[in-house]
Amino acid sequence: MSAFASLLQTAAGEVFVKGVPTDAPGAWVYRHEADVSALAPLSASPKWRTEGGGWNFYGYEVWGGRHPDFSPESPDLPFVAATLAVVSSCPWPAVISKKPLSDRLVRFVPPDGVGALDGYSLAHTDMGEFNLIACGAQVRVIDWALSCPGPMWTDAALWVPRLIAAGHSFEGADRAARGIAAYRDADPNRLAVFARTIRAAWSARTAEDPLPQRVKLAEAAEAWAAVYE
Repeated sequence: MSAFASLLQTAAGEVFVKGVPTDAPGAWVYRHEADVSALAPLSASPKWRTEGGGWNFYGYEVWGGRHPDFSPESPDLPFVAATLAVVSSCPWPAVISKKPLSDRLVRFVPPDGVGALDGYSLAHTDMGEFNLIACGAQVRVIDWALSCPGPMWTDAALWVPRLIAAGHSFEGADRAARGIAAYRDADPNRLAVFARTIRAAWSARTAEDPLPQRVKLAEAAEAWAAVYE
């Protein structure tokens, strides 16, 4: 989604670069992403940032790897779960100001769900296959642009509809997510509210722009929320 994105070959090695016009309305998102990436665990660390000619550029370290497979029986699933467990155990960095997930999703929260999304843990909120890199036995995380404070189980819970979209039953997806303590110990009532909230949010986004991948995720969120009704 960047106005500029490139893999650069330099004398010091490869660097992945994102660029955005300095005066673009979304320029703050790239600053936020770099700030969080510098502090988040298992993240591509920013190597440098620079501004010139009306552009902001951010250079990140590059890993050799591939996107993990979320499908049933995939050998990547335990490694993804391990990464989600690490991220879920981290508090939101106090030095970074960002509205919490409860504010972002407020218009989609059901009337009986006030307070269910409160939390101040590190939440990536967009940990699909393409924002994860499997590097041997470790799965690392990229693209923290949508990160915000949220419940500690946020990313583990959001893994459930992504697993359903990849071919799992709810039971199989739930079983995989229960390998993550934050999800296993979460209040079922709060998870139910979250599932209904995500169903409403993803359905609205899909109605606005029905890309095939969004339709698939919206259908998975529908199946997920239905379990709690």
